[in-house]
Amino acid sequence: MKGITDRPREACGVFGVYAPEGEAAALTYMGLYALQHRGQESAGITVSDGKKLQLYKDEGLVPEVFSEEILEGLPGSLAIGHVHYPTRGNTGYLNAQPLLVRYRKGSLALAHNGSLVNSPALRAQLEEEGSVFQTTVDAEVIANLLARKDREGIIPALVDCMQVFQGAYALVLLTRDLLIGARDPHGLRPLALGTLPGGGYVLTSETCALDTIGAGFLRDVEPGEVVVVEAGRLRSLRGAKPLGRALCSFEFIYFARPDSVIDGINVHLARNRAGERLAREHPVDADLVIAVPDSGTSAAIGYARAAGIPFGEGMIKNRYVGRTFISPGQKAREKRVQLKLNPIRAVVKGKRVVVVDDSIVRGTTSHRIVKLLRQAGAREVHIRVSSPPVISPCYFGVSTPTYEELVGAQNRVEAIEKRIGADSLGFLSLEGLVESIGMGEESLCLGCFTGRYPVTVDN
Repeated sequence: MKGITDRPREACGVFGVYAPEGEAAALTYMGLYALQHRGQESAGITVSDGKKLQLYKDEGLVPEVFSEEILEGLPGSLAIGHVHYPTRGNTGYLNAQPLLVRYRKGSLALAHNGSLVNSPALRAQLEEEGSVFQTTVDAEVIANLLARKDREGIIPALVDCMQVFQGAYALVLLTRDLLIGARDPHGLRPLALGTLPGGGYVLTSETCALDTIGAGFLRDVEPGEVVVVEAGRLRSLRGAKPLGRALCSFEFIYFARPDSVIDGINVHLARNRAGERLAREHPVDADLVIAVPDSGTSAAIGYARAAGIPFGEGMIKNRYVGRTFISPGQKAREKRVQLKLNPIRAVVKGKRVVVVDDSIVRGTTSHRIVKLLRQAGAREVHIRVSSPPVISPCYFGVSTPTYEELVGAQNRVEAIEKRIGADSLGFLSLEGLVESIGMGEESLCLGCFTGRYPVTVDN
């Protein structure tokens, strides 16, 4: 199966722009490049020149999918884009987004980040009523519902649909003359709003994309909010009643780039604080603190600072091995770790090493890292994890293993320590994670650590 890793995986990233100078496709390309970490299966852009919508998408990384020639063939001042990871086996060109549909009111393109927990029921109902589906993604369910409810315009139709959707969604939609963004009433998935220096607006999963294109941050789209850009003007309306903010905590642990700010929280600083708290909760006598690059680096710096132990670069990451990889079976997953990470023997040899990682899911990566460090001459290997044990799957657009595959659901910490071969193992407490993020437990989705979800799910 494609894309099996020892990490939860964000399903995708979305981007939308109104660029009055007509460079929407190029700006979207740059924005998707900045969001590449959120999806490496496929990429796509839809543009509007005010008369028609054009779509180009394909499997692969952003620079593999788009060339300068292709971008020049996508003129227009409005655009949306998407980078995709498969979830539940959803791979292939057909499932790449944005989706472009034509219906009785015209053309509509949409890109979706998240997962509707009632999507199977909605799909079954639509099929009973005669709908035909070409993909297995929730975005097509959303498009079908929008087309059916569009009697007085796409915006009233979207508001109507938001009363039906259950689960996580950050949506960007495009018509001939409208750019629209919407966020689920829990704010499970992030969506930020920015402005272009020469006028214009940007919607994006992360603020790092705003920095990349030289846009300014305006604010986060609120849970349940719909924002509309029409004729160069921005307006906001209530799409669904907010149900209590529950932003995915894994944005701060692993998904988001460290230079992003999500709902007012800088990701790098949150990870720093997690590392500091982890050092206080699980101290150890050691000579060196290293990170599992790159997602563990910010927390490792915080751990080293709080523990008074030198921080060093003890492992090198092969950045040409993406988060997506063909790795069928356990042996292939272990080989993948060796291909992606390599210890610096001269740095770790003879040392008592603290290795800071962001999470442990299956345990395969951690086991292999410990083994590699011992082969490189490390005298002791102590694993510290800047999140609690993952005990439950995610149902909101994150690819996680089943209960049976989650090492944290099946084993106590002592058993995991023995399984991965570490001299010691320590996880950040749930209280420590919440404190390091700084949003309050009531404002976060912590379901993968607690088994309690903000939206009722059918297990």
